[in-house]
Order: sequence, then C-alpha cells, then structure tokens
Amino acid sequence: MGRRAFAPRILASAVTALLAAGALSVLPVAAPPSFAAGEDCAPGNPQFTPETPSALGVLQSQKAWSRGTGGGVLVAVVDSGIDATNPHLQGAVVGGRDFVFDGEDPRGMTDVNGHGTAIAGQIAAREIPQSGVVGLAPSVDLLSVRVFRGTDSQSVDAGFGPTTARMSEGIRFAADSHAVVINVSMSDFAASPDLEAAVAYAESLGSLVVASAGNRGTTEDVSDSPRYPAAYAGALAVSATDARGLVTDDSIHGSHVEVAAPGSQILTVATGAGDCVYAQEAPSSSFATAYVSAAAALVAAAHPDETPAQWQYRLMATGIRSNPDARDDLSGWGVVQPYNAINLVPGADTRGPVSPAGTSGAGVLVPAVATVSPDHTESPFIVTQAMTLIVIVVALTLFGTIAVIIVLRRRRGTVPTTEGEPARHGLLGS
Repeated sequence: MGRRAFAPRILASAVTALLAAGALSVLPVAAPPSFAAGEDCAPGNPQFTPETPSALGVLQSQKAWSRGTGGGVLVAVVDSGIDATNPHLQGAVVGGRDFVFDGEDPRGMTDVNGHGTAIAGQIAAREIPQSGVVGLAPSVDLLSVRVFRGTDSQSVDAGFGPTTARMSEGIRFAADSHAVVINVSMSDFAASPDLEAAVAYAESLGSLVVASAGNRGTTEDVSDSPRYPAAYAGALAVSATDARGLVTDDSIHGSHVEVAAPGSQILTVATGAGDCVYAQEAPSSSFATAYVSAAAALVAAAHPDETPAQWQYRLMATGIRSNPDARDDLSGWGVVQPYNAINLVPGADTRGPVSPAGTSGAGVLVPAVATVSPDHTESPFIVTQAMTLIVIVVALTLFGTIAVIIVLRRRRGTVPTTEGEPARHGLLGS
C-alpha cells in the first residue's frame, strides 16, 4: 500500500484548549489543552492512515517488542474517559469508572472531549488492517478513569471540569484496581495534600504514577516551577520533545523534571473516529507522558518482581542525554529508551541517577531474548549448520579427488578413464 500524507485540518471549536498537559491551576482546575479534530478526525467520520507514528522509532519500539509488548499489565488512564468503540481500542479497555457523574457511561468508557482517547491510543492502540497506527505497548489492558468532561465554560460551570479532588480519587481507584502504571496527563502548579497522599498510596500498592511536568501555554503560572502530581515522590515527571528531539520552552522546566519523550506531531486515535494527528503546532507533555507510561508498562512486564521505584530508575538511568552523569531541568535524565531500560542490569558503575536500594551487579546491558513458540520443526539455524557441514565435506572430497587426479596425470601423462570411454584431459578446463 502506498504512503500518503496525513494532515488533518484543525477546526476552531470550543475544545481547542485541551490535549497538552499541565494546566491545573485552581479549583476547578484547567484541563490539558485539546487539539480539536478537523473533518478527518471528527466523530462519525472515521479516517485511517497507513502511516506509523514517528515517535515509535525514537522509542526503540521494534527492539523493545522483541522482549514483549506489555501483555498482562494494566495501565490506568486518569483523564476524560476512553472511547472504547474506536477500532484500535476494541478489546483493550477492560474496565473503569466515571467520577464526573454527568450522565455518561458509569464505567468511564465514553469520551466527549477526546483527550483520554488520544492518550489511550498512544499507549495501547491495537493494529487494524486499514491503519499503521499502533501503541507503544499494544498488548496492555487499559482502565478508563474518567475525572473530567471538558474545560469549556459550560462543563466548568456545571461542575464537570477537572479538579484535584477527582484526580486524587481517580489515582486511588486505579491503584485499588491493581493498575501497574497510572497515566496522569495533567498538572497543577499548586500543591495538594490529597494528590500527594494519592501518589504515595498508589506507590504503596505497587503502582507507578507517570505525570506531566507541565505546559507553559496552558497554565496561569508560566514560571519554571514544580507541577503536581508530577513533582511528588513516587511519581515520574515527564517533559515533551519536539520533532528535533529537543525540549522547548513550551514545556515547564524545573528540578521536578525526570525524563522526556516525543510530544509533537503525534499520530494516534480519535474519539468517535479513526486516526488523527495532534500537537502539530507545539509539543505537548500530555502526549510525552503517554509514551512514558507505555514505556513503563513494557519495563514492568519484563520485570514484574521489581518495585515502581526500580522501574522508574531503569527509565531514568538509560535515558538519552548529553551528560551521562547529570540531569538537567529541561529533559531530566533524558529521552526514555524502553529497550535499554528493560535490559539494564543496575549496579554501582551505572552512570546517572542514584539507584534504589537492593540493586546489584554490573551496570551493563544483557542481550534481548525473544520468546518464540515452538512449531515442532527443525531450527533454521540447525538446518543451516548441517547444510554448511555437508557442503564443506563435499568440497573437501572434490578437491581431494582433483589433487589425486593431477598427481596421477603427472605420473602417467593421462587421466585414468572408464572402459570404452576416451580419456578426458583437463578436468578443470584447459
């Protein structure tokens, strides 16, 4: 199938303030900005593209998938809900809860805004025949935790906008539901005891909270300062890179930033539709957070006996950065590399962040081992070895025969022939 450009037209509508993280300011807080769908992304008009998300190449997807695709891991999306009817997400969303109580599906499996569905697609979109879109962890199960309806004035006035109280409830519910990774593509510049307690509670139950480090264009406080829940101990704070792989001023910088991931030109799924491109104008930490959640899910699937702190450490220690020994306030410990994080054997000589207690061994990478189902046939490698051996034996026999013939020819002046057959001089050509 030929490749074609996929550039959806952006519609100026009421939801243009959503789909980039980091806009919770006061109660009720502002939601992550959403990039409104154009005709190609609009509900009821599904469009698909053969293009694959460019971020997957940056994030070592093919190599990481040789170690697994996240099967058996539950990822919670604390957001605006998930449209479980999108073809990419059918069968991926296994449950959820609505904390908004605005008359939508009580399981949180609707999304009138679109933000949560886009995030869910980045994490776990399944492959379908007519599309190249796929999530970074395409075998994980999703839990839809719906905590806001929208950020338009009507939603906010009705009490359906995002609040730290609902976000805290959502994180606790996700932890109680045994979510291994909890994606929170939102942030607030004001500290919240409820949020801090919710993150600590999640960590105590073995869940890793991955949260946006903040976006400058969607917050009342544009200073480089901590954003929550990302800045709380136990959460992994994420900033966004642009198409060049750089963290720009669109992301909030600060000491709370721990890792980065692609956050621009994001090809994922759309609510009520098919595929869509988001963050075309500026990188969004919402989307970067989703990819880090997917990377964390791949790491957790490969190391189910480790703690959230150890998964977090793997992702930080193996991030791509200019100085292996130091972090910075833009990208933290660098752009996540899930394959390297999976293979890391943490040790005293591992460069980068301080390792959590209990790690040992040399800080080297172990080779990937793909899981293969036996098909009860000879291994191609074994067959190749056998054929190679046969060829070598035949070649040696042939050259030995030729050598004998040459010796006899020199001695007798002719090559022995079979009875009734004329002598053939120059077996190898003259």
